[in-house]
Amino acid sequence: MKIIHSIKSAAIRTMNLWKGGLIIWLSSFLLVSMLAMPIKGALNSGFGKSMITEKLAEGLNFEVLVDMGAAFRSIMSFFSAGLLMAILVGFILNAFFTGGVFDSLKGSSGKFSAGEFFRASAKNFWSFLVISIIISLIIIIIGILTIILPLSIVSQSDKSPEGALFKTGLIVISIFFLLLTILLLVADYARAWQVSKERNVCFKAIGFGFSQTFKTFLSSFPLMIILLVVQLTFGWLVLKILPGMRPATGGGVFLLFLLSQILFFLKIMLRIWRYGSVTSLMEIKSLKENPAEISSGSDF
Repeated sequence: MKIIHSIKSAAIRTMNLWKGGLIIWLSSFLLVSMLAMPIKGALNSGFGKSMITEKLAEGLNFEVLVDMGAAFRSIMSFFSAGLLMAILVGFILNAFFTGGVFDSLKGSSGKFSAGEFFRASAKNFWSFLVISIIISLIIIIIGILTIILPLSIVSQSDKSPEGALFKTGLIVISIFFLLLTILLLVADYARAWQVSKERNVCFKAIGFGFSQTFKTFLSSFPLMIILLVVQLTFGWLVLKILPGMRPATGGGVFLLFLLSQILFFLKIMLRIWRYGSVTSLMEIKSLKENPAEISSGSDF
């Protein structure tokens, strides 16, 4: 019952936060554009008016790319540096805006203020950045220990039976997914708790995240599984739809671009829905333990 209530409550809060999702989408769009426009110019400069553009339009052609010689190496070097910078800036922007999102999701007033959104983003930035870095490092370490290390051992073993690598892969990926679910719960609980505090106490927030995750495991874990399945299903549908669309006219290209941006915006809103669900579940738990705190509007 708590899971259903949290999901419904989060859906309402997410719809009220569509302007915040739009701000995040616009920032991401500008970031990607800063990387894409110079690369497009470099490609046009490298290709010129040759038939290469038409060949690439039919699909990825490695022979064509190799024939570019020094121009291809220059473009790839620029792309690698730009991609690394985009990932770094994107990570920082995500930590910044997530503070505003969680602050806007707490309670149930249903009101969105752009000024308050940016104020909360700035206030919680450093704490959210530390939380994101620590949880990301833990995820990377767990990924190495649960996926890369076991698969490396099995692949290098001469006595492994046929199909052992595939079966091992399924097992370790399943284990990693379950551990990832727990860590995402920890991160979401930590950030939901942090926005209720006046001071930045990121390490205490992470401690609360672990404590809250295991205290409410029977309700929190199924909730996160449901939300992640929805997000993964949506991502799978996007990957099935967009690659199969090959517009032949300028109008078709524009419509494809518009569709891709709408789908990306929906992806952002699904993530906000996840944040709202965890926030709502935490509020239900807090209200049950101490009704006076919620009714008086004090910290969780």
